[in-house]
This record gives sequence, structure tokens and C-alpha cells, in this order.
Amino acid sequence: MGKIIAVANQKGGVGKTTTSINLSASLAAKGKKVLVIDTDPQGNTTSGFGIDKNHLDNTIYELILGECSLSDCIIKDVVKNVSVVPANVNLAAAEIELIGVDKKEYILKNEVDYVKDDYDFIIIDCPPSLNMLTINSMTTANSVLVPIQCEYYALEGLSQLIHTVNLVKERLNPSLEMEGVVFTMYDARTNLSMQVVENVKANLKQKVYKTLIPRNIRLAEAPSYGMPINVYDAKSAGAEAYMMLADEILEN
Repeated sequence: MGKIIAVANQKGGVGKTTTSINLSASLAAKGKKVLVIDTDPQGNTTSGFGIDKNHLDNTIYELILGECSLSDCIIKDVVKNVSVVPANVNLAAAEIELIGVDKKEYILKNEVDYVKDDYDFIIIDCPPSLNMLTINSMTTANSVLVPIQCEYYALEGLSQLIHTVNLVKERLNPSLEMEGVVFTMYDARTNLSMQVVENVKANLKQKVYKTLIPRNIRLAEAPSYGMPINVYDAKSAGAEAYMMLADEILEN
């Protein structure tokens, strides 16, 4: 049975999508079969794998509305060992369409249950808000991985996210755990980055991954070419960092 990890943080711009894409591709490079599910209406994970998100018949939106099954949505082997369930801007309407729908928190889980044994890992990229799509991701997942940017406000919002994870665990998904926190956009030249890391470690009971994802030009460029970093530039600091993070997650 595959492990299902939701990559979540209600703050935008913390590296959720970058982590979803590159962790998936790094796990795949280590021979694991990975499914990536994009639940963000921005569809950046979808386009980050080189998929044209605006010309798709079946996306997670159609899945949530019950118009297709999960296997209808899956785009297979976008890179070796990685398949993607895509999203686009249509998904923004899902919240409204789900008003009054019975057991709407479990729509994604019920679909993923059919395919989870086909993959070693399922990585879900959550939207930057604590909405019904994020709740669906958390009821589906075994654990939540939280990317945190190395900046002054890093801890703000984290307590809210942990509170949400605990609520979902209590009421909807008793087996949900915190996978841990991964630091992104780390700049070794600044004292601030180091202080943030120390501060979070001191204040968090959660696991904090040793791997620090650096601020890296190649990492920022890769999505515009529709490639994960290990395909775009395998020798870059960003690619090496995500390979190390994949190792840590495999050790877990």
C-alpha cells in the first residue's frame, strides 16, 4: 500500500508546489512509483510537469463533481515513474458546487482508495488555504508535510495548520499524522535563515527534516520549462537537496 502525503501550508509562496513536484520526481528517481495529485486551482504542479492545464478533458474538478473516475484523470508517466492528476482554474468553483453534498470531506479519499495500492507514494499538493479541498486532501492522506519558508513570519499560521490537522485527525481521519516540517528558500548567507530554523526547532514538537532546501536559481527556473529540477539540472544544489529529502522520507 502506498504512503499518502499531503503537502500543506495555508500561507502562499512557501514552496509547497516546488516541494510536491521535486520530492515526487526525486522519489521516482529512486525507483518508487509516484502519483501526484494537484488540488490547487492555480494548477502550478500540473504545469510544472509540462502539462498544458488549459486543454484537459478530465481534471480533479470533474472527479470531485463525480463526472469521471480517478483513473480517467491520471496522466501517466509525465516523467519516469511519475503520474499526475491535474488541476486548473475550474477547480476554484468546487467549493460552491459541494455545498450540501453528503460526505463531501471524503470524495477524494473514496477515489484514491481504488488506486493507492498501485503506487509507492501519493503526493497531494494542497491549495494555500484551509478549505474543503485541503480537508479532502487531509482525509485522504496518512501524513502532512509542511514546507516553511525561512523568514520572520514562518511560525505564523503554523499553529493554525497544526490545529486543523488535529481537528481532521479527531473528527475525520484518526490515522493522520504530522510527517514533519521542511525548510525552504534557505539562504546560508543570512543570519535570519539560521535564526528561523533554530526558532522553529525550539518551538515545535513536530519532526523537522535535516535537509534544508536552498534558495536556488535553477530551482526557480525549472517550472517554466515544465520539468522537475532533477530533470532540468540534476547537478544543481536544489536537485541535490530534494534527493536528500527523498532519502529522509524513505528512511521514515
